[in-house]
Amino acid sequence: MPYSHLNDYPAEVRERAARIRLACFDVDGTLTDGRLTYDSEGRELKSFHVQDGQGLSLLGKYGIAVHFVTARGGVIAAQRAAELGATAHGDVADKLACVQQIAAGLGLSLDQVAFMGDDLADLKILPHVGLSVAPGNAHPWVRERVHWRTVARGGEGAARELCDLLLGAQGHAERVLTGALG
Repeated sequence: MPYSHLNDYPAEVRERAARIRLACFDVDGTLTDGRLTYDSEGRELKSFHVQDGQGLSLLGKYGIAVHFVTARGGVIAAQRAAELGATAHGDVADKLACVQQIAAGLGLSLDQVAFMGDDLADLKILPHVGLSVAPGNAHPWVRERVHWRTVARGGEGAARELCDLLLGAQGHAERVLTGALG
């Protein structure tokens, strides 16, 4: 059965998604639910959604580079990125400059970049990438400035929605499904 959800997306979003070769994600509020949790020793804890991880891994397998670009540093995001075959960039003050550098290093234009973010630190980059996306619960100032918003909230499958869109728009969904079905 062919992947049938592509028509759920506006044509412009599908066209933009078909060109993406680099997918960049904010971490807090996008790959997590945005809550900051600390244990009694003051160590930060984060929760990531397993379905987001599956989608991020699939992007790498199908030739789309995945990078985490976060204003907060820390080993947690770096560890999660490494588990998924992605690259993490922490303590990023200027996300646009960071993504420009990543894209240039890969020989890509910003038109070939997707960026998903949820709050003020992400606003600067959104008008410059080929596909800007916000989780369903992103701050309103961000939601009104992106090409597309997911239904899912950050940390609850929003990244997977973007991954599935990219895979589907680039004709990879059938191979993913065939592989999963055996």
